[in-house]
Amino acid sequence: MGFYCKHVFPRLMDHVMHGEEFQRLRTEVLQSVADEVLEIGIGTGLNLRHYGPNVSRVRAVDPNPMLPARVAERRRGVSFPVEIAHQNAERLPYDDHTFDCVVSTWTLCTIFDPVRALQEVGRVLKPEGKFLFLEHGRSDDRKIARWQDRLNPVQNIIGCGCNLNRRIDDLIAQAGLTITQLDRFAMQGVPRVGGEMYRGTAVGQG
Repeated sequence: MGFYCKHVFPRLMDHVMHGEEFQRLRTEVLQSVADEVLEIGIGTGLNLRHYGPNVSRVRAVDPNPMLPARVAERRRGVSFPVEIAHQNAERLPYDDHTFDCVVSTWTLCTIFDPVRALQEVGRVLKPEGKFLFLEHGRSDDRKIARWQDRLNPVQNIIGCGCNLNRRIDDLIAQAGLTITQLDRFAMQGVPRVGGEMYRGTAVGQG
C-alpha cells in the first residue's frame, strides 16, 4: 500500500464521510442493530457512535489499519467492546453462525471479491441474523451508469480500489443472500456518479 493510500486517502475519506448527511444515514441504519455485531470494513471507526443502545459487542474486520489513533479515540467513546481484526472480508476469522447482525457501509465498493465476502457474511450470520447494508453503486439511470463506467478507472486509483459501478443488489443475490428490504436513492450533496445509494436488509439461507 503506497503513501497516498496509507496516509493521505484515509484523512480525505474521514473528512468527507464525517459530513452531516453521511452521519444521518449511518444513524438511520445502525440504531436498530443489537447484540453481537460484525462490521465489514471499519475504516476510521465512523460508525461506532451511531450504533444503538442494544449492541453488546462489535467485532470488525479491515485489511488496512486506517488512522489508528483516531480509531482508538472513537473506540473509547462507546460503551460496548470493539475488537478489530486486520483481515480480508473474503476470509472471515469467525465460526459459522456467530453474529446476530453484520453491517457494511460504503465498503462493498472496495472489496476485491465482494461475492466471496458476502458468502462469508452468510456463513457467519446466525440463522435468524440480518445483514444491513448502506452502499453506493451503479445507477439505474443509463446516462449516469455510462459516466460511472467511464470514470471508474480513475476512481479506482484516487479511491484506493473504490468502484463506482457495482450493482450491490446483484452481488448480494449472487452470494446466496435474500434481500428483504431495499431502498434506492440519490444521496444529497454528493454527485450522482458517487451518490447512487443502496440501503437495505438481507438474510441468509438459515
